[in-house]
Amino acid sequence: MIKVLIVDDQVMVREGFSVLLNAMPDIEVVGEAVNGRDAVHKVAALRPDVVLMDIRMPEVNGLEATREIVAADADAKVLVLTTFDLDEYVYQALRAGASGFLLKDASAGQLADGVRIVAAGEALLAPTVTKRLISEFSRLGGPRSAAQERIGELTERETEVLVLVAQGLSNGEIAAHLVVAESTIKTHVSRILVKLGLRDRTQAAVFAYETRLVTPGL
Repeated sequence: MIKVLIVDDQVMVREGFSVLLNAMPDIEVVGEAVNGRDAVHKVAALRPDVVLMDIRMPEVNGLEATREIVAADADAKVLVLTTFDLDEYVYQALRAGASGFLLKDASAGQLADGVRIVAAGEALLAPTVTKRLISEFSRLGGPRSAAQERIGELTERETEVLVLVAQGLSNGEIAAHLVVAESTIKTHVSRILVKLGLRDRTQAAVFAYETRLVTPGL
């Protein structure tokens, strides 16, 4: 069972997500939190596999909560939920260590699949806004000179795999594209993360766009 903590300041949202997710045979909602501060405490107490995190909340918002949760546990998986497809807090949350991003109007199936994807360690960016999201990452930019140097540490095949990760392909899809075993791709991805000092596939995808290894729309 995938244990989920739902964090949102609106009761109806929390209850709605709980009903949808508890109806899934492989997902269990183990708790709810009303704001970021409450979320940090609940994560420590309940140890959920995935945290569904709203961004805009009183007292402590989802961004600050995500930072605290990831700082306390590098393996924590936070799936950001928002009503706004171009919310600057979303960009900051992903930089802070969130594992993915999904709009609140996602269907029950999309929500459940999102939880499963993030629980499995994959990246999740809502398909309808991925290009705009990545464009914003590119616009905001970062210390590109140092990042460009880090790309030089990758082998040609690792660079190729990183590009495909940034394009949203799963390990299985990358393996099929490159005609190699999926276990080989998993090894490449692990080495990429270590060499670049990145936390997960989401940050790897962001890195690829920020350094212009991949450009939006390609």
